[in-house]
Amino acid sequence: MHQGPLAGVRVLEFTQIIAGPFCCMLLSDMGAEVIKFEPIEGEPWRLFAELVPKESRAFVSLNRGKRDVALDMRRPEAREIIHRLVPSADVIVINYRPGVAEQLGIDYETVRSINPRIIYCENTAFGRAGPMAMRGGYDIVVQAMTGLMAGEAKMQGEVPTFVHPAIADFATGIQMASSVCAALYFRERTGKGQRIDTSLLGTSLAIQTSQFTWIDAWDAEVIPRMLEELAQARAEKRSFLEQVEIRRRYRPLTTANIYYRVYQTADGFIAVGALSNPLRKKVLEATGLKDPRFRPDGSFELNPPGWEEEGPKLVAEAEALFRSKTTEEWGEILERHGVPNGPLYFVEELFDHPQTHANGLVCELEHPILGRIRMVGPAFQMSESPLAPQGASPPLGADTDAVLAEAGYSPEAIGALREAGVIL
Repeated sequence: MHQGPLAGVRVLEFTQIIAGPFCCMLLSDMGAEVIKFEPIEGEPWRLFAELVPKESRAFVSLNRGKRDVALDMRRPEAREIIHRLVPSADVIVINYRPGVAEQLGIDYETVRSINPRIIYCENTAFGRAGPMAMRGGYDIVVQAMTGLMAGEAKMQGEVPTFVHPAIADFATGIQMASSVCAALYFRERTGKGQRIDTSLLGTSLAIQTSQFTWIDAWDAEVIPRMLEELAQARAEKRSFLEQVEIRRRYRPLTTANIYYRVYQTADGFIAVGALSNPLRKKVLEATGLKDPRFRPDGSFELNPPGWEEEGPKLVAEAEALFRSKTTEEWGEILERHGVPNGPLYFVEELFDHPQTHANGLVCELEHPILGRIRMVGPAFQMSESPLAPQGASPPLGADTDAVLAEAGYSPEAIGALREAGVIL
């Protein structure tokens, strides 16, 4: 029996790639029993850069703690298997291309007619309404469409590139898991199941709160002028970086930022994060730098007149200063003055870092094919119902026989389904 706050909850998972699998892995860490349904050949992420046949690092990282059923979803026999399992399920999570669930007979109206208490979470790229509702989409497409990619403005030559990791996918997975938990709480109070709709589009806009906030008194004239100028730039086939500069004229970045940045040190790099006036003053105390933007009354003027010329001089002074000491030396100085800071690492350096281990953020599992693996553990904990990985990711079809037996199929019936090519 799984342990955790969702122990006793059964989830049927019809997802692939990142957002849906990540959601269901989070639910599994919280104690839910997750049964993942895959095509007989395996979902695409299982086949991406395989380490051995049917096993990839990407799949292992997103599907721990699940049971796995491999079947040909297009067959009517497969539909019957799923419908037999729906009455015992609490949650269905699906992220197929729009319209596929209806073709397979696992759409909300169908499963609700079998189990009215079901919580049905469907994720799409662009939402279920509007002119783009029926379009498929991946993280990179939604990053481009929602401004996430433009906001970062990372380039490959003359072309903007995507933000890594897949921020829209992973953030949506968290959104999906939280919405399922909220729906389970609502059902506990009312007895009612319900449909949940999430989308990569919605999540990508939601995490850009300040950028996607229009205040009439400030924006009613500014943003339309900016959009008109951007449209003209596109008509003139001007470069993407030229378009970025147009946007920055209307929504300028902080000029000469010395308080929230990464500095090169004598032997590496260090990040400094100071977003409040008290913390900015601590940076000045720790470094001995002088910033004339602080007024005698203690207030701070972000971009005073002439600062576009004077500010870069302060930045150059700060950069030279940080190169004079090692990362460890600056870390000690900044910490002594109460300035948030940290060295720059590659993620692989965190496998053996004492901070990740002290907080249970590295777990060790035994995979039946790949052997010992280490990966990130649950990102949060609860005092009365602790979270824990429920095991490594499953091999393709590892639990097909057991799950079908729970649905009432005899060994002979299971053998016949396998012989007919319905199951692996």
